[in-house]
Formats: sequence, structure tokens, C-alpha cells
Amino acid sequence: MKNTFVRGIILVVLFFSSWYIIKQIDWIALFKVQKVTDKTEEKLGELFWRIYNESEEENTDDYIINAIDSIITKICLKNSIDRYKIKLHILDKNEVNAFALPNGHLIIYSGLIIASDNQEELSGVLCHEIAHIENNHVMKKLIKEVGLSVLISMATGDTGSNIIKETARMISSTAFDRKLEKEADIKAVEYLINANLNPEPFGNFLYKISEKEEDSNDNLEWFKTHPNTKERAKYITEHSKNKYFNHELAISEKTWYDLQVRFQYK
Repeated sequence: MKNTFVRGIILVVLFFSSWYIIKQIDWIALFKVQKVTDKTEEKLGELFWRIYNESEEENTDDYIINAIDSIITKICLKNSIDRYKIKLHILDKNEVNAFALPNGHLIIYSGLIIASDNQEELSGVLCHEIAHIENNHVMKKLIKEVGLSVLISMATGDTGSNIIKETARMISSTAFDRKLEKEADIKAVEYLINANLNPEPFGNFLYKISEKEEDSNDNLEWFKTHPNTKERAKYITEHSKNKYFNHELAISEKTWYDLQVRFQYK
């Protein structure tokens, strides 16, 4: 009887202690911070994309855009990802690169599409970048390396254009930390399997490109900003093993072939 009474007292004390602690949290301020962060991300996405749009040539070929859009749409639909959140931009540049900007902007260089031997290889890289977007890795990286106050200053126009340009370039030229990269890799494999796309070529792509890294090819930007390529290829391959899925293609083989031909004659 005594033990029951003591337990009851302890539960009451814990309840009111928890209630008191929760009341001390300024939820309004907390939501305001989130609102500020969301608005900042939206503005930064616009600012950074404008920099790339003004300095690089955007591909406006409807056939190419629709083909890549079809791959992304399949990935999004099969993984319950808001397709309208992903803002696709294809830039005509020889670099083998793709990266995400704040607020869902996904930049793909034509060099990556050309370097992909098949659509599954490209799909793996796209899934990796979509995972960065879905897990908010871009803003986490910016807040860690630049600071929220500086980012807010950029978004409100209180920072010089040179700093904004340098920060925009940093996103495409510096790596995420290992934890975020592995998280994006594993999530990419899950996205591929859910979309019935073969994840094995994604690992093979990393193995293939890792062999070229030793040649110091300046065009392999995606792999310079995503280091430890062989190690990543190994755990991607391991994570893909013994996973059941129906092998499908996101786009037809003819569409993929025609896509590559259009780049050759551009």
C-alpha cells in the first residue's frame, strides 16, 4: 500500500514537472524562428539560382527537360515526395556534376547526363540529390558553415553580392560531411527500390568514376565534392543486396538514346 502511494506521488510530481518545463518553452518564438528559416531558405534559393542562371547556359530543349523530368517524377511519385518541391534546372556544362540549392532547386550539368552509361546510373545520382533536399541537408550545411544570422542578412539584402556569390559557389564545390553523405546514399537506394529502379548501377557508377579520379580530370566535380567514392560504392552495393523489387525503366530505352544523341549534336 505504501509503495503504491509513493509511486502515485512520484507520477504526480513528474507530470507537473514536465508540464512546468513545457510551459517555459516559448512556442511562439520557436515557430517564428522556423518561419524565418523557411522564408530565408526560399529567398536564398532564388538568389543562388539567379547567380547560376546568369553565369551558365540553361538547357531549354523540351525533349531533354521532359525526359529528365519523367525520371524525377517517377522517383517522387513512388516515394511520396512532393514533385512540385523539386525545381529542375539543366545547365549545358561539361562538368560531371549535380547539386541542390536551398528551397528545392536541383541543378544538373549536361556532363553528368553524358557520362552516365544508362538511365539507372543517372537516376542514382538524382536520388542522392533529392535525398539532400528532402533531408534539408543544404540548409544544415549552410547554417553550420556560414551561420543563420549571415544567411538572414543575405536574404534581406544586407550582405554584399560577392559574399552571396561565394556562398552559392560553395554549395557546388564543397562536400557535405560523411554522415550526411551516407544518409543521402542510403536514402537514394531506398528511393530507387521503391520506384522499382535497379540501384546496382548507382554503385557501379561510383566504382567506374573512382577509377578516373586518379587522372585528376577537372570535370569530375560531383566526385570531388562527394569524396570516398570507392567506400561509398561498397556500402551502396551492400545495401542494395537481397532487396526485392520489379525491374522497371523510368523512361524508354529509345528516349534515353535520343536524349544522348541530342547532347552529341548540340
